[in-house]
Amino acid sequence: MARIVQKFGGTSVGDLDRIRNAARRVKQAVDRGEQVAVVVSAMSGETNRLDGWTREISPLHDTREYDVVVSAGEQVTCGLMAMALQDIQVPARSWLGWQVPIVTDDLHGRARIESIDTEMIGGRIDGGEVAVVAGFQGLGPRNRITTLGRGGSDASAVALAAALGAERCDIFTDVDGVYTTDPRIVAKARKLDRIAYEEMLEMASLGAKVLQTRAVELAMRHRVTLQVVSSFEDVPGTFLVDEDEIVEKNIVSGIAYSRDEAKITLAHIADRPGVAASVFGPLADAGINVDMIVQSSSQDGRSADITFTIGKSDLNRTLEVLEGNRGALEYRELMSDADVVKVSVIGVGMRTHAGVAQQMFHTLSDKGINIQVISTSEIKVSVLIAEEYTELALRSLHSAYGLDAE
Repeated sequence: MARIVQKFGGTSVGDLDRIRNAARRVKQAVDRGEQVAVVVSAMSGETNRLDGWTREISPLHDTREYDVVVSAGEQVTCGLMAMALQDIQVPARSWLGWQVPIVTDDLHGRARIESIDTEMIGGRIDGGEVAVVAGFQGLGPRNRITTLGRGGSDASAVALAAALGAERCDIFTDVDGVYTTDPRIVAKARKLDRIAYEEMLEMASLGAKVLQTRAVELAMRHRVTLQVVSSFEDVPGTFLVDEDEIVEKNIVSGIAYSRDEAKITLAHIADRPGVAASVFGPLADAGINVDMIVQSSSQDGRSADITFTIGKSDLNRTLEVLEGNRGALEYRELMSDADVVKVSVIGVGMRTHAGVAQQMFHTLSDKGINIQVISTSEIKVSVLIAEEYTELALRSLHSAYGLDAE
């Protein structure tokens, strides 16, 4: 019998009717003769509500108690899903993170999974029972509840699939698969039948909201076949697979964008060894992640301009750190811009095809879109542009790389 893991996100279990609908999807798999483990998120909006309570009662709260509170959403959904399955004559039992157990480190609020003991839960699944597991939760050292960070239920599902040796892990969500770009912006976006792990990892890290980055990393590391599929439509989804399983590789498979970007420029800073360390060291110490970086030197070689991007939510803290270090950095001017967007073209086919970046630059130039910062990797090219050009850039690039649906 095939063993599978089905994960239902917050929108898929957003109310009692949706929980019943998800239970019917589980029953279909059981009726096909599959052994099923189910991982559930909290109902949509519930984690935000619980998070808000913790911040209201104690702005500088104990993260261990924070995890106790915010993990409660998954506990509720877990029990309700088990009850919904029992109500339609599917044997089921709920399992919280500590009951499995899903063992994590002690980094409360963003813990990482270290191991999953499947002896007990696997035996129950072999006996024909559906195991309904609370996502997002774990058991840390000293028997404390931990949580895996936002979107952590995806990671729970993939890790459980790997530990159980599941044939695949189905991620049920409010979209019916992975698209070449955001279909809300580009009407001609196409749903992909298959996408390589590496491509999805880039898309997830560059703004695509379909899957959590850590879940894709786990799937790639443990070679878990993932399927992104709709909770509300009975249609095939998108499979995440090894690159070798994709017969015809597109040069560009998708275009991602992120509005969560802000640009910082330090003008006329001394061009000397160690200047980059003096800029980015204090930012790292403040827990601020820097993304795209470009440095340009003056003609006399004595000064330089350094431009980089950070998350928009870190803008004020970044300015505070840099202004506090102005005496040591000796820059002439500090400029910031939060009205920017990062657009990225992604595809494993880039490894063997030249001219992908050139086509991107040419396409944007033809539309009068100025590129402010560029970064590249083996399978992606990212550019920073003014936010007002987001839709024009996505549509133009989507057509330029032949991704439009016929």
